[in-house]
Amino acid sequence: MEVYSIGFTKKTAEQFFSLLKSAGIRKLLDVRLNNISQLAGFSKRDDLQYFLREICGAEYKHEPLLAPTQEMLDEYKKNKGSWEEYEQRFLSLMAERRVEEKLDTGIFAIPTVLLCSEPKPDHCHRRLVLQYLQQKWSNLTIHHL
Repeated sequence: MEVYSIGFTKKTAEQFFSLLKSAGIRKLLDVRLNNISQLAGFSKRDDLQYFLREICGAEYKHEPLLAPTQEMLDEYKKNKGSWEEYEQRFLSLMAERRVEEKLDTGIFAIPTVLLCSEPKPDHCHRRLVLQYLQQKWSNLTIHHL
């Protein structure tokens, strides 16, 4: 299974949707905790759902099971917590939620991308989600757009 990841910040709508189209994405799995923020611009839930359908012929699905808790986000972003601590807490949360058992691998049967806000995957939980699932399922190939 090939799975992709993308962040929307520091990208124009044209860059964002062009990346998705060129990768052949048919489903976007939104792993943000808050998908309706005014700060999200073209990636607010309802707008994104429309743009994906019209521009890419892709479906939209919000998956809060793969999102961090508000407390974790606040500690890391607002209180300037360390990435290492956030990473450990988030991976523990994924294990506690047993996401590998609750998600059907069929969700990735078509070209799917995980969406979050961070422009690069190195300090973003979408990378952690994919690496966690890769360890559990072993047949996952990850591509960051």
